[in-house]
Amino acid sequence: MNNKEFISALSQKVGLTAGETQNVVRTAMHGIVDMLCDDNSVMMSGLGSFDVKKRLERVIVNPASGQKMLVPPKLVVNFKPLASLKEKIK
Repeated sequence: MNNKEFISALSQKVGLTAGETQNVVRTAMHGIVDMLCDDNSVMMSGLGSFDVKKRLERVIVNPASGQKMLVPPKLVVNFKPLASLKEKIK
């Protein structure tokens, strides 16, 4: 499902126009991003939690050339689904 299909399906469920639904979703996503940028975790009821984790510096090996390379540390967004969501998917 792409963004347009998601917005269309969601707008039908909530009874808003596609434009209004797009604005609500965009505002929610910006809120989540702002919270993560401030180093806060975000817990969404019925879905799971988003948080920022630091990946440490590590050495990888290029399988084609065998050359070792150093990957610098970086921050990544982590999502942990609720157990109830995992059960629904199974």
